[in-house]
Amino acid sequence: MDTLKEIEIPAVVTGGGEAARRYIDYAKNLRADQSTLDEFGIDVSRINAKLLIVALGYTAYPYPPHTLEEAVRASSTGRVVVTGGFQPGQSTNAVAALLAERLSASLFVNATDVDGVYTKDPKRYSDAKLLREVSVAELRRILEGEVYAGTYELMDPLALKIIERSKIPTRIIHCSVEAIREALIGRDIGTLIVG
Repeated sequence: MDTLKEIEIPAVVTGGGEAARRYIDYAKNLRADQSTLDEFGIDVSRINAKLLIVALGYTAYPYPPHTLEEAVRASSTGRVVVTGGFQPGQSTNAVAALLAERLSASLFVNATDVDGVYTKDPKRYSDAKLLREVSVAELRRILEGEVYAGTYELMDPLALKIIERSKIPTRIIHCSVEAIREALIGRDIGTLIVG
């Protein structure tokens, strides 16, 4: 059986998830502007980051960085850096892609609520087919549409642009401890995004 002994995990970026979507919906009903909605998502993603830091204990850097520069400095400590969002207009996918780029990551794993990229939304269409490999251009076409706070699907346009320019090997997988482990040891799971 493979082990994780050769894998170094320098950074984790948490999203806001369902909790952020609920807060964003409440704020929308109160007529909050888009930037404020983004800030709700960022705040919840940072709370999620703090929770993961507690779970990881001493192996984690003790607080979530608020900027890319802070995250890079924190990674030099040898501890796992866990952060959430950074600024309005930027999804946590974009934050993760920027951090992977800045750290020259050998792999960017996007753990989400589906087990890869499908030809169409698998939650709505039973005939959706899982793609084992997809180009950035093809993924862009699949994900076309406007992006707002709390609605980021697999990847937003900025994250895709960063992946494309940096040529970061990227794998989209289901968010589970086992799937993350499998991806980190090099198993062919989920969908590989190719340049």
